[in-house]
Amino acid sequence: MKKLILVSGTMGVGKTTACRMLYKMAPRTAWLDGDWCWLMNPWNLCDENKAMVMSNITFMLGAYLSNSTLDNIVFSWVMHRKEIIDELLGRISGHGFELHLFALVCSPAELSSRMEEDERDAENIKASIERLPLYRGMGWEVIDTTHMGPKDVAREIAGRSGLTDGRG
Repeated sequence: MKKLILVSGTMGVGKTTACRMLYKMAPRTAWLDGDWCWLMNPWNLCDENKAMVMSNITFMLGAYLSNSTLDNIVFSWVMHRKEIIDELLGRISGHGFELHLFALVCSPAELSSRMEEDERDAENIKASIERLPLYRGMGWEVIDTTHMGPKDVAREIAGRSGLTDGRG
């Protein structure tokens, strides 16, 4: 059965960087970052665009899950509310897959440092720090990345999900 590995976490926690390494650890693996579906100029957070983004994400995940050349699908996105995950999983429920859910967290000080290094503005840093507690209460496997590099995070996810033995 295919593995679907969802990696959530607040902005700046390291989802994209870790997943960029993770999907390369096993053959027959695809990776989709939900943020790619929001790449538009100007960026406009409205109901129409939210619906379009969810439609695009679930289409891509469904296509990956239907593809006979793939065994593993990694999906990274903020996913800070249960309704987002429920809708996403509901839309792809017709595909058989083994689900693995991970929430990346780190200390507020570490998050601030990472985001400043990435040249994020103060408003985004504040919002991201405020969302940190949401990820500990979702019932997902929590990985505290405070003292971990991206490759260590990728190895941890790989090991816990059975994607690889975690040594990739």
